[in-house]
Formats: sequence, C-alpha cells, structure tokens
Amino acid sequence: MTQKKAFTEEQELIARLAKALGHPVRVAIIQMLLNQKCCYHGDMSEVIPVAKSTLSQHLKELKDAGLIQGTITLPTIKYCINKERWALAQKLFGNLFQTENQCNSCDL
Repeated sequence: MTQKKAFTEEQELIARLAKALGHPVRVAIIQMLLNQKCCYHGDMSEVIPVAKSTLSQHLKELKDAGLIQGTITLPTIKYCINKERWALAQKLFGNLFQTENQCNSCDL
C-alpha cells in the first residue's frame, strides 16, 4: 500500500494565510493597517463596521496567523502589520499566482 504524500510546509503556510485573509472584515483590517503611516492606536470598531466582540475575533485570527501584531496598554490597543510575515505572504502568494499552467491540452 502506498502512503499518500504529505503537504509541504509551504502549502500548509499558504493555506493558513489564505484562511486568515478569507473574510472581508479581515481584509478590511489589513487594508486599513497597510494605509497607516504608523501603528494604529485606538478603537478600531469606530472604523471597521462590526461589533467589538466580532472585531476582536477577527483581530485574533490575523494575529494568530502572524499577519498583524498588537500590544495592549489599556485603555488603548496598538496594531501593526507584521512586516516580515507580510513580506513572506506576498512572496508565497506571488509564487503561487506566477505558476505557469503546465497543461497545454486543456481547451476549457
């Protein structure tokens, strides 16, 4: 019996990052943070139109994936793009989308 090939570490990471970006609220958060000249301080729920508890869950997902980083110094919370992880995500997705279609016989 042949054993199925495991997914590569790169495939697992691409899937994890894609999942983290797989909701419009999380995309909006990333876009907002990318447009900041510095880290965002304050109540993000004033900018992103969702309940604070919902926003918190989305921020946690992005933080767990390593795409953002944040510190809590009550009463404010500071969020930033994790530049190293964002650069890696850009590279991985860039490589994925740059892959040439090897199937020349498909006419669909």
